[in-house]
Amino acid sequence: MATLVRISQIETLQGQSTVLHGIDWQQFERILEDLGDKRATRIAYLHGVLEIKRHLPKHERVKVFIADLVKFLLDEMQIDFEPFGSTTFRRIDKLVGLEPDDCFYIQNILAMRELRNLDMLVDPPPDLAIEVDVTSKTNLDAYQAIAVPELWIYANNTLNIYILDDGKYLKSALSPTFGDLPICEVIPKFVELSFQEGRSVAIREFRAWVKSLGDISPDRVR
Repeated sequence: MATLVRISQIETLQGQSTVLHGIDWQQFERILEDLGDKRATRIAYLHGVLEIKRHLPKHERVKVFIADLVKFLLDEMQIDFEPFGSTTFRRIDKLVGLEPDDCFYIQNILAMRELRNLDMLVDPPPDLAIEVDVTSKTNLDAYQAIAVPELWIYANNTLNIYILDDGKYLKSALSPTFGDLPICEVIPKFVELSFQEGRSVAIREFRAWVKSLGDISPDRVR
């Protein structure tokens, strides 16, 4: 009698991904349960195709650093937010599931502040999601299905901002969250500095740059 292999027994090496085809929703749910919450992998599921990714240390450094910059900017602009990290977002009606590298609720903060159980059929998607593409490529179709309003994708020392417009992503030079601040220019600059001079130096330089702008309240940067 053949013995079934559990998905948790399959090793995904660093910087690589495991892709499974023909996975229905019930199988997807069972796989998530088998993988558990405490894992080094991230998942993306769309229309029967499941990708299980395990990122390189470089990816982790960049995603944490960019998230730290975002948090500092939001605090300096006195914009309330709730970080939701790599929460699993699922919509059975769209047959989609994904885990951002990081994400934030900003406009919908009040609806999510006391959330205990996430239901994407009722709850809104995160207002801003961040993905860092080092060895894999972000699936825009999955994010469109979840309907995340603003998506940042960092790859090859370039930051691209995508804004959801009539169900499709359009590339934008500016972030609706941060108004006229040159986000696409400064984020890659300070990420590169973090590798050249170290995280602490880059963070201090970034904070000094923000302070040099003077008033960056939401009314001022829009």
